[in-house]
Amino acid sequence: MIIGLLIILLLVLFLPFFVKYIEKNLEVFLFIMGFLAAIVGGVFDTHLLIKGLEDPIKITIAVLVAGLLFKWLQSPLEKAILGISHTIPFRLFIALIVIILGLISSVITAIIAALILVLIVSVIKLDRQSEVRLVVLACFSIGLGAALTPIGEPLSTIAISKLGEDFFYLLQIIGPEVISAVLIFGVISAFLVHPKQDSRGLASDQSSESYKEIIIRTVKIYLFVMGLTLLGAGFEPLINQYLLDLHPAVLYWINMISATLDNATLAAAEISPAMDEPTIKAILLGLMISGGMLIPGNIPNIIAAGKLGIESKEWANFGVPVGLIAMVVYFIVLFAF
Repeated sequence: MIIGLLIILLLVLFLPFFVKYIEKNLEVFLFIMGFLAAIVGGVFDTHLLIKGLEDPIKITIAVLVAGLLFKWLQSPLEKAILGISHTIPFRLFIALIVIILGLISSVITAIIAALILVLIVSVIKLDRQSEVRLVVLACFSIGLGAALTPIGEPLSTIAISKLGEDFFYLLQIIGPEVISAVLIFGVISAFLVHPKQDSRGLASDQSSESYKEIIIRTVKIYLFVMGLTLLGAGFEPLINQYLLDLHPAVLYWINMISATLDNATLAAAEISPAMDEPTIKAILLGLMISGGMLIPGNIPNIIAAGKLGIESKEWANFGVPVGLIAMVVYFIVLFAF
């Protein structure tokens, strides 16, 4: 079983980088890998199948509704974005995109924040490198900010449920670290993102999304979330056997596997009400930060990369160094002081 699960993990990590067809159909690939992991891990049963079918429903509905709204409101939204971009300096505008989306994602959900990001990026003119940098930094910010409330993303929902705490508990224990990270990512984006040949303010030539495209993306998101549920459940025996008794500092770094696995499931397996707050904080931050390093690490990554045509290598070339630096910085903050 262990060898089989490790092989699946390696396939999930590396195949999207080397097989173009898999990269273009990442959601379906992860869905298949999830089924294989659940079978190899010996956890596939009727209960897990029902859970896998139910978990994606709310997220899928949100993606469908948001996709339809953005199609119907694309023109006025584009005009509003262009109007705002004309009234404030470019660097401030870029920083505010990252910061505001990160902070409001805990209220509007990470998925809606990602769809807003896609709309903004499709409207403003950026060179390719800057576009990738903005999307990656914004998705780091969204992935962190969404965890501040239990409605922002599945990880925070599961954490609050397992700990039996109130709505604002996560805001209290990781709020300062998350908000500071969101602000830092915003400042970084202001210096690393540049307009394309000084053409800021020109509308995107991207045509309105068809209903077929909206439906296809919605189905892919459903399969993606179901695949992550199965993938996480399949790896849970491995996690329970080898990870739970480790020191928080070690768990912090091991949780980098959430770059490819569902961080909500990892949180469900690792977090216990018996843990003290420093341990819970270390586990959560390790999961959340590393979730931005690769495309499969977070649903916002999948949505933004898929819609804007960002390839796995493009994302990793920028996302992995940024994530590693952030991991080192917060490791020092958490364990050295």
